[in-house]
Amino acid sequence: MAPATVFRTSDPPDEGRDLALRWSGRVSLTVRILAVNIIALLLLAGGFFYLDSYRVRILDNRTGQAVREARLIAEALTATPGAPAPLLARLARDTGQRIRLLAPDGRIVADSRALGVRTFVLQDPDREGADQRMARFLDGAIDTIVGAARPPLYRERIDPAEWPEVELARRRGVAAGTVWRAPDRTPVITAAAPLPGGTVVLTADNARSITRTVRIERFRLSVVLLAVTAISVLLSLFLARTIVRPLRRLARAAVRVRLGRAREVVVPRLPSRRDELGMLARALSDMSLALRARIDATEAFAADVTHELKNPLASLRSAVDGLGRVHDPALQAQLLAIVQDDVHRLDRLITDISDASRLDAQLSRAEFEPVDLGRLVGALVAQREARGAADRLQFRIALAGPAPFIVLGEGARLERVFENLLDNAASFSPDGGTIAIAGEREDDGDLLIAVEDEGPGVPEDAREAIFRRFQSIRPEGEAFGRHSGLGLSIARTIVEGHGGAIGVESRADGRHGARFVVRLPAAATGPANGEP
Repeated sequence: MAPATVFRTSDPPDEGRDLALRWSGRVSLTVRILAVNIIALLLLAGGFFYLDSYRVRILDNRTGQAVREARLIAEALTATPGAPAPLLARLARDTGQRIRLLAPDGRIVADSRALGVRTFVLQDPDREGADQRMARFLDGAIDTIVGAARPPLYRERIDPAEWPEVELARRRGVAAGTVWRAPDRTPVITAAAPLPGGTVVLTADNARSITRTVRIERFRLSVVLLAVTAISVLLSLFLARTIVRPLRRLARAAVRVRLGRAREVVVPRLPSRRDELGMLARALSDMSLALRARIDATEAFAADVTHELKNPLASLRSAVDGLGRVHDPALQAQLLAIVQDDVHRLDRLITDISDASRLDAQLSRAEFEPVDLGRLVGALVAQREARGAADRLQFRIALAGPAPFIVLGEGARLERVFENLLDNAASFSPDGGTIAIAGEREDDGDLLIAVEDEGPGVPEDAREAIFRRFQSIRPEGEAFGRHSGLGLSIARTIVEGHGGAIGVESRADGRHGARFVVRLPAAATGPANGEP
């Protein structure tokens, strides 16, 4: 497993607060996915508790129905003269209840069971199967969880005072009912209604159909809940597989990149994913490749700097060592000239190295402003002519089009680009040669500035190499060390930092010489460098 990663950030304290997770941020994403789906299932499981209230409503309705039936039976017995036994037996068969007539002293006058009608029979739980025992266990567990009221256990009572509905019917003359609990946890509903003379009719019904209905609904809900649970868990695992596993792979790759133990860390790009994870994977892969390229470039740059600094340092050391052993004033003056030249070379090299190493960071933070390239190039040429460069070279500027050549950029950096190009052209141009600066606006809106010289030109196989750091093709007869080999590399970095491109090609007119072309995106025509 990849080691834990500690990140330090310089973001403000409020940054990302809307994405922060308090306690849930410490829990695995897989667990959170499962928890969210299980919570929804628990809400569905609440249907079991709803069935309890459903059962209570059915019991209330059946109790009310039993009270009405007891009242109707009492009215039927009152309206029928003579012996009530035949009518009592027929009513017991029709209603499925046990019907008893109780005298005012509590004595049983008539009983449907004694008449041979055995419609009221309680089930012995010890003789039932395992499925019924499991059903009773679930009934008790759910009643305990929901805190349902537990009716009293039903049993036969000899004293009429033990039947609360009988006492209400006898003393108040109203019909009443009571719910009891049979040994097998099914409800028993009793109801009593008064008759003239203090006699009371008592009915009893074992309403097993209520329990059966609730259990059937509970079984159906259980099947649905189990099916939904299985589907939800499978979908959660699928979701966790498609989200968490790729994230873990990306995290492990990121840790390997941070540790830097492998030269080339392959970050999975997930090419088949077209969602946000695929975008993240490809972005991390591109970022790691760019980081590796930056590291390689930095290492190569450091190696090149070390190599380039060794030459003037070796020359400087030799000259200094010679000064201690040479007493000839002429030789000493020559060695001092070498020391001075090497110091200038080191100063120039260090300055160029410093500029090259900071360009990327400085350009990324720079705020671009409108810059008129025509005026910028014209000012550079004017400065060279003022310094006497026109005595050896001629300059010609030709910018096509009436509109100014305005780009968005940093004026000082763009001036460095064209100054390097003019220095390069002046180095290769012969005495009396002409350096031409031409500009035109291309169809795609880019601005093209070309600097042409009349030197030997650049071989095709070296046209890309000259833009690399410390790569330089110098004219014959030029003293070694006059250039650091970073000028064209700095120019390319600046141009690309402005969204443009720079390259070298042969002159279009077929004459000897090099043609350096700079392409930059044009800005809307307006004031340059803040001038009106």
